[in-house]
Amino acid sequence: MKSDAQLLADVRAELEWNASVNDRNIVVGVKDGIVTLAGSVDNYSNKWSAERITKNVAGVRAVANDLEVTLDATAKRSDGEIAAAAVQALQSNVAVPAEHIKVVVHNGWITLEGKVGKWYQKKAAEQAVRHLWGVLGFTNDIEIRPTAQLGDVKGRIRSSFKRHADLDADKVKVELTDDGVILTGEVSSWQERENAEVAAWSAQGVSRVQNMLSVRL
Repeated sequence: MKSDAQLLADVRAELEWNASVNDRNIVVGVKDGIVTLAGSVDNYSNKWSAERITKNVAGVRAVANDLEVTLDATAKRSDGEIAAAAVQALQSNVAVPAEHIKVVVHNGWITLEGKVGKWYQKKAAEQAVRHLWGVLGFTNDIEIRPTAQLGDVKGRIRSSFKRHADLDADKVKVELTDDGVILTGEVSSWQERENAEVAAWSAQGVSRVQNMLSVRL
């Protein structure tokens, strides 16, 4: 088990080492394995990257991302410009059924709405617009309405877990609900927790995943 001081040092080192984020104005705090990111970054992509990098550090139980996006004058865009860029980005991505997705922009904050048939389509839509200039925040409200039935989804998810070299399948329990699954148990890292959720979402017929896995320190 890492101490909060060691975890703080590891998170700071990882943010400094990773070239995908500018950590100059990021302030890191740690208490009981929970990391808080405060301060400011110059675009939303940096805010998202800082959170992703922090989650990958061993020993992190949870992340509170309180980073503020402070845009440089040259990076600012009107809501209309952001909306137009988002629509174009969605239409340019072959994995996104753009005709089923609506873009709403308010004060630099993008919200995606609509319905898709598969989880990867929802994630692809998010990835398409997350790195656009001028974005201050993002909400993915796209609903998943699968065309397939759940069927033996529990067995297929368990099999998927066992195929993942970095996932201890025996520590994760899968419970079925009417429209999805609940994951419970304990994993060794935040990344392992996310990998389990991705594997569950990838099962045909799943429209909802409740990830209740705890991270073991």
